[in-house]
Amino acid sequence: MTEYEYRILTFDRRTSKAAARQAVREHAEYGRWELARSVRYEGGIHRFWLRRKIMRVQRTA
Repeated sequence: MTEYEYRILTFDRRTSKAAARQAVREHAEYGRWELARSVRYEGGIHRFWLRRKIMRVQRTA
């Protein structure tokens, strides 16, 4: 079974779309995160859920 860890990024209404997109892109590129969900709330808040697989290393010897 695949396990994931999650990170939630929240941006207020004053943050531009370009700045939010750049932040998500940097997490994806350098932290190996993938976008799992994005929501825009009524007050203008944007919230992005990022996830990445948890790699468990098993001992071989």
